[in-house]
Amino acid sequence: MIETLKSEEIVEKVGGRFKLTALIQRRLVDLMQGSRPLVERQRGMTDMEVVIQEILEDKISIDYEKSDVATPEEARG
Repeated sequence: MIETLKSEEIVEKVGGRFKLTALIQRRLVDLMQGSRPLVERQRGMTDMEVVIQEILEDKISIDYEKSDVATPEEARG
């Protein structure tokens, strides 16, 4: 799963490596503070793998107006 970070697909999906790093960091903090994963956590799946899967499934993005991580529903307003 971590190998996915090397692919251009995930980088392009978010809009660049810096944005990808920011999104991952913010979402990891959310998960560590008790937020529930937006994808089904498989056995042995790390928080980092959960975040990557959420990005690949378009479950999260960066909301630049709020400067926070947003689900697609929150981003629409």
